[in-house]
Amino acid sequence: MKVSGFTIVKNAIKYNYPVKEAILSILPMCDEFVVNVGDSEDCTLDVINSIQSPKIKIFGRKWDFNKGSTELADQTNFALSKCSGDWAFYIQSDEVVHEKDLKVLEKMMLKYSNDNSVEAIRFRYFHFYNSFYRYRIDRGWYQKEDRIIKNNGMIKSTKDAKGFVKINGKDIKRIISPCFIYHYGWVQSESKMKERQVNAANIGFGCFKETEKNSEYNFHDLDRFPIYFGTHPKVMERRVKEDGKSAEDFRHIKRMHFWNPLLWFRIRYKTFVRNKKSLPK
Repeated sequence: MKVSGFTIVKNAIKYNYPVKEAILSILPMCDEFVVNVGDSEDCTLDVINSIQSPKIKIFGRKWDFNKGSTELADQTNFALSKCSGDWAFYIQSDEVVHEKDLKVLEKMMLKYSNDNSVEAIRFRYFHFYNSFYRYRIDRGWYQKEDRIIKNNGMIKSTKDAKGFVKINGKDIKRIISPCFIYHYGWVQSESKMKERQVNAANIGFGCFKETEKNSEYNFHDLDRFPIYFGTHPKVMERRVKEDGKSAEDFRHIKRMHFWNPLLWFRIRYKTFVRNKKSLPK
Protein backbone atom coordinates (compact mmCIF):
# COMPACT_ATOMS: atom_id res chain seq x y z
CA MET A 1 0.00 0.00 0.00
CA LYS A 2 1.33 3.40 -1.03
CA VAL A 3 0.06 6.64 0.52
CA SER A 4 0.36 10.07 -1.10
CA GLY A 5 -0.14 13.22 0.93
CA PHE A 6 -1.13 16.39 -0.89
CA THR A 7 -1.94 20.02 -0.21
CA ILE A 8 -2.09 23.46 -1.78
CA VAL A 9 -0.75 26.66 -0.27
CA LYS A 10 -0.27 30.33 -1.08
CA ASN A 11 0.80 33.25 1.14
CA ALA A 12 1.21 31.02 4.19
CA ILE A 13 3.27 33.57 6.10
CA LYS A 14 1.11 36.55 5.19
CA TYR A 15 -2.07 34.86 6.40
CA ASN A 16 -0.51 32.78 9.17
CA TYR A 17 -1.24 29.29 7.84
CA PRO A 18 0.55 26.53 9.80
CA VAL A 19 1.30 24.67 6.57
CA LYS A 20 4.62 23.27 7.72
CA GLU A 21 2.95 21.76 10.77
CA ALA A 22 0.12 20.46 8.57
CA ILE A 23 2.54 18.60 6.31
CA LEU A 24 4.72 17.31 9.15
CA SER A 25 1.68 15.96 10.99
CA ILE A 26 0.97 13.29 8.34
CA LEU A 27 4.35 13.03 6.62
CA PRO A 28 5.42 9.95 8.67
CA MET A 29 2.62 7.87 7.14
CA CYS A 30 3.12 9.14 3.57
CA ASP A 31 5.40 7.66 0.92
CA GLU A 32 5.33 10.94 -0.99
CA PHE A 33 3.87 14.39 -0.38
CA VAL A 34 2.75 16.66 -3.24
CA VAL A 35 2.65 20.41 -2.56
CA ASN A 36 1.09 22.85 -5.02
CA VAL A 37 2.66 26.20 -4.11
CA GLY A 38 0.83 29.19 -5.56
CA ASP A 39 2.56 32.38 -6.66
CA SER A 40 2.95 34.05 -3.28
CA GLU A 41 3.77 37.50 -1.94
CA ASP A 42 5.91 36.07 0.84
CA CYS A 43 8.43 33.26 1.43
CA THR A 44 5.93 30.39 1.37
CA LEU A 45 8.19 28.34 -0.92
CA ASP A 46 11.05 28.68 1.58
CA VAL A 47 8.78 27.32 4.33
CA ILE A 48 8.06 24.20 2.28
CA ASN A 49 11.71 23.76 1.33
CA SER A 50 12.71 23.99 4.99
CA ILE A 51 11.01 20.63 5.66
CA GLN A 52 13.92 19.00 3.81
CA SER A 53 12.30 15.66 3.15
CA PRO A 54 12.91 13.54 0.03
CA LYS A 55 9.19 12.72 0.14
CA ILE A 56 8.24 16.31 -0.74
CA LYS A 57 7.39 17.05 -4.39
CA ILE A 58 6.86 20.75 -5.06
CA PHE A 59 4.95 22.19 -8.02
CA GLY A 60 4.97 25.96 -8.45
CA ARG A 61 1.76 27.25 -9.99
CA LYS A 62 0.06 30.51 -10.90
CA TRP A 63 -3.41 30.66 -9.36
CA ASP A 64 -6.19 32.56 -11.12
CA PHE A 65 -8.77 33.87 -8.67
CA ASN A 66 -10.79 35.46 -11.44
CA LYS A 67 -12.63 32.13 -11.24
CA GLY A 68 -13.48 32.80 -7.60
CA SER A 69 -13.09 30.25 -4.83
CA THR A 70 -13.51 27.33 -7.29
CA GLU A 71 -9.87 27.96 -8.25
CA LEU A 72 -8.94 26.27 -4.98
CA ALA A 73 -10.63 23.06 -6.12
CA ASP A 74 -8.88 23.29 -9.51
CA GLN A 75 -5.50 23.66 -7.82
CA THR A 76 -6.31 20.82 -5.41
CA ASN A 77 -7.19 18.57 -8.34
CA PHE A 78 -3.88 19.43 -9.99
CA ALA A 79 -2.05 18.33 -6.83
CA LEU A 80 -4.18 15.16 -6.70
CA SER A 81 -3.26 14.39 -10.31
CA LYS A 82 0.41 14.27 -9.28
CA CYS A 83 -0.21 11.68 -6.56
CA SER A 84 0.83 8.12 -7.33
CA GLY A 85 -0.33 6.36 -4.16
CA ASP A 86 -3.19 3.91 -3.67
CA TRP A 87 -4.62 6.36 -1.13
CA ALA A 88 -4.40 10.17 -1.30
CA PHE A 89 -4.43 12.03 2.02
CA TYR A 90 -5.52 15.65 1.60
CA ILE A 91 -4.57 18.15 4.28
CA GLN A 92 -5.36 21.84 3.98
CA SER A 93 -2.73 24.38 4.97
CA ASP A 94 -4.42 25.17 8.30
CA GLU A 95 -5.36 21.58 9.21
CA VAL A 96 -3.30 19.25 11.40
CA VAL A 97 -3.64 15.60 12.44
CA HIS A 98 -2.75 14.42 15.95
CA GLU A 99 0.13 11.95 16.08
CA LYS A 100 -1.98 9.64 18.26
CA ASP A 101 -4.33 9.11 15.30
CA LEU A 102 -1.75 8.03 12.72
CA LYS A 103 -1.68 4.34 13.65
CA VAL A 104 -5.48 4.18 13.61
CA LEU A 105 -5.60 5.74 10.14
CA GLU A 106 -2.86 3.47 8.83
CA LYS A 107 -4.78 0.40 10.01
CA MET A 108 -7.96 1.67 8.38
CA MET A 109 -6.24 2.22 5.04
CA LEU A 110 -4.68 -1.24 5.17
CA LYS A 111 -8.00 -2.84 6.07
CA TYR A 112 -9.94 -1.19 3.23
CA SER A 113 -7.17 -0.95 0.63
CA ASN A 114 -8.69 -3.69 -1.56
CA ASP A 115 -12.28 -3.16 -0.44
CA ASN A 116 -14.30 -1.50 -3.22
CA SER A 117 -17.10 -0.69 -0.79
CA VAL A 118 -14.92 2.02 0.79
CA GLU A 119 -13.62 4.92 -1.31
CA ALA A 120 -12.99 7.57 1.35
CA ILE A 121 -12.29 8.03 5.03
CA ARG A 122 -14.12 10.87 6.74
CA PHE A 123 -12.88 12.86 9.73
CA ARG A 124 -14.60 14.75 12.50
CA TYR A 125 -13.51 18.35 13.00
CA PHE A 126 -12.30 20.65 15.73
CA HIS A 127 -12.73 24.20 14.41
CA PHE A 128 -10.63 26.10 16.95
CA TYR A 129 -11.69 29.70 17.36
CA ASN A 130 -9.44 32.56 18.57
CA SER A 131 -8.10 30.27 21.31
CA PHE A 132 -6.52 26.82 21.08
CA TYR A 133 -9.01 25.81 23.79
CA ARG A 134 -12.32 26.83 22.17
CA TYR A 135 -14.08 25.38 19.14
CA ARG A 136 -17.17 25.97 17.05
CA ILE A 137 -19.99 23.46 16.73
CA ASP A 138 -22.88 25.79 15.89
CA ARG A 139 -24.72 25.99 12.59
CA GLY A 140 -22.62 26.93 9.58
CA TRP A 141 -19.49 25.11 10.79
CA TYR A 142 -19.12 21.79 9.00
CA GLN A 143 -18.33 18.96 11.40
CA LYS A 144 -17.23 16.14 9.06
CA GLU A 145 -15.32 15.99 5.77
CA ASP A 146 -13.50 13.41 3.64
CA ARG A 147 -9.73 13.76 3.80
CA ILE A 148 -8.42 10.36 2.69
CA ILE A 149 -9.62 9.11 -0.70
CA LYS A 150 -8.89 6.20 -3.00
CA ASN A 151 -6.63 7.49 -5.76
CA ASN A 152 -8.60 5.81 -8.53
CA GLY A 153 -9.29 8.78 -10.82
CA MET A 154 -12.98 8.72 -9.93
CA ILE A 155 -12.98 11.36 -7.17
CA LYS A 156 -12.32 15.08 -7.42
CA SER A 157 -12.20 18.17 -5.24
CA THR A 158 -15.16 20.49 -5.64
CA LYS A 159 -16.31 24.10 -5.06
CA ASP A 160 -13.86 25.80 -2.65
CA ALA A 161 -11.89 22.57 -2.06
CA LYS A 162 -13.60 21.85 1.24
CA GLY A 163 -14.64 18.34 0.17
CA PHE A 164 -14.77 15.75 -2.61
CA VAL A 165 -17.35 14.32 -5.02
CA LYS A 166 -17.50 11.41 -7.47
CA ILE A 167 -16.85 12.42 -11.08
CA ASN A 168 -19.83 10.33 -12.21
CA GLY A 169 -22.17 12.10 -9.80
CA LYS A 170 -22.75 9.08 -7.56
CA ASP A 171 -22.26 9.19 -3.79
CA ILE A 172 -18.81 8.47 -2.41
CA LYS A 173 -18.70 5.23 -0.42
CA ARG A 174 -17.14 6.35 2.85
CA ILE A 175 -16.55 5.33 6.42
CA ILE A 176 -16.19 7.71 9.36
CA SER A 177 -12.99 7.41 11.34
CA PRO A 178 -12.78 8.11 15.09
CA CYS A 179 -10.01 10.63 14.30
CA PHE A 180 -10.05 14.41 14.15
CA ILE A 181 -8.84 17.15 11.88
CA TYR A 182 -7.53 20.01 14.01
CA HIS A 183 -8.50 23.12 12.08
CA TYR A 184 -6.50 26.17 13.22
CA GLY A 185 -7.44 28.72 10.57
CA TRP A 186 -9.46 30.82 13.00
CA VAL A 187 -6.89 30.93 15.82
CA GLN A 188 -5.79 34.41 14.88
CA SER A 189 -5.68 37.93 16.22
CA GLU A 190 -8.60 40.13 15.24
CA SER A 191 -6.30 42.21 13.01
CA LYS A 192 -5.10 39.09 11.16
CA MET A 193 -8.68 37.90 10.79
CA LYS A 194 -9.52 41.26 9.26
CA GLU A 195 -6.82 40.72 6.60
CA ARG A 196 -8.08 37.22 5.91
CA GLN A 197 -11.66 38.43 5.79
CA VAL A 198 -10.81 40.91 3.05
CA ASN A 199 -8.84 38.26 1.14
CA ALA A 200 -11.66 35.70 1.41
CA ALA A 201 -14.25 38.22 0.24
CA ASN A 202 -12.05 39.13 -2.73
CA ILE A 203 -11.74 35.46 -3.69
CA GLY A 204 -15.47 34.91 -3.39
CA PHE A 205 -15.92 32.74 -0.31
CA GLY A 206 -19.57 32.48 0.62
CA CYS A 207 -18.86 32.81 4.34
CA PHE A 208 -17.77 36.42 3.87
CA LYS A 209 -19.94 39.12 2.35
CA GLU A 210 -18.60 42.01 0.31
CA THR A 211 -19.97 44.42 2.94
CA GLU A 212 -17.81 42.75 5.62
CA LYS A 213 -14.58 43.82 3.93
CA ASN A 214 -14.71 47.20 5.65
CA SER A 215 -15.86 45.96 9.06
CA GLU A 216 -13.59 44.99 11.96
CA TYR A 217 -13.52 41.36 13.06
CA ASN A 218 -14.77 40.61 16.57
CA PHE A 219 -14.50 37.20 18.25
CA HIS A 220 -16.83 38.32 21.06
CA ASP A 221 -17.02 36.38 24.35
CA LEU A 222 -15.21 33.05 24.12
CA ASP A 223 -17.22 31.59 27.02
CA ARG A 224 -20.03 31.02 24.49
CA PHE A 225 -18.08 28.16 22.95
CA PRO A 226 -17.25 24.59 24.06
CA ILE A 227 -13.94 24.06 25.84
CA TYR A 228 -11.24 21.81 24.47
CA PHE A 229 -9.54 20.13 27.41
CA GLY A 230 -7.25 17.83 25.43
CA THR A 231 -3.75 17.95 24.02
CA HIS A 232 -2.74 19.39 20.67
CA PRO A 233 -0.54 17.70 18.06
CA LYS A 234 3.14 17.88 19.00
CA VAL A 235 3.97 19.76 15.80
CA MET A 236 1.79 22.62 17.11
CA GLU A 237 3.47 22.88 20.54
CA ARG A 238 5.46 26.02 19.72
CA ARG A 239 2.47 27.88 18.28
CA VAL A 240 0.27 26.91 21.23
CA LYS A 241 2.90 27.96 23.77
CA GLU A 242 3.55 31.31 22.10
CA ASP A 243 -0.12 32.33 21.76
CA GLY A 244 -0.87 34.78 24.57
CA LYS A 245 -4.63 34.80 24.10
CA SER A 246 -4.79 31.02 24.41
CA ALA A 247 -2.56 31.00 27.50
CA GLU A 248 -4.84 33.54 29.17
CA ASP A 249 -7.92 31.55 28.20
CA PHE A 250 -6.46 28.28 29.50
CA ARG A 251 -5.67 29.88 32.88
CA HIS A 252 -9.30 30.99 33.03
CA ILE A 253 -10.48 27.48 32.11
CA LYS A 254 -8.33 25.88 34.82
CA ARG A 255 -9.75 28.25 37.45
CA MET A 256 -13.34 27.59 36.42
CA HIS A 257 -13.07 23.85 35.72
CA PHE A 258 -10.41 22.63 38.15
CA TRP A 259 -12.79 19.79 39.16
CA ASN A 260 -13.20 18.37 35.64
CA PRO A 261 -11.51 14.97 34.89
CA LEU A 262 -11.29 15.97 31.22
CA LEU A 263 -8.86 18.68 32.32
CA TRP A 264 -6.94 16.47 34.75
CA PHE A 265 -6.16 13.87 32.09
CA ARG A 266 -6.16 16.22 29.05
CA ILE A 267 -8.67 14.01 27.26
CA ARG A 268 -9.33 14.73 23.59
CA TYR A 269 -13.09 15.01 23.78
CA LYS A 270 -15.60 16.78 21.56
CA THR A 271 -19.14 17.48 22.71
CA PHE A 272 -22.00 15.88 20.78
CA VAL A 273 -24.38 18.66 21.80
CA ARG A 274 -24.58 20.91 18.77
CA ASN A 275 -25.87 24.47 18.93
CA LYS A 276 -28.24 24.70 15.95
CA LYS A 277 -28.25 28.49 16.06
CA SER A 278 -25.70 30.57 14.22
CA LEU A 279 -23.61 32.72 16.49
CA PRO A 280 -21.87 35.98 15.51
CA LYS A 281 -18.50 35.43 13.86
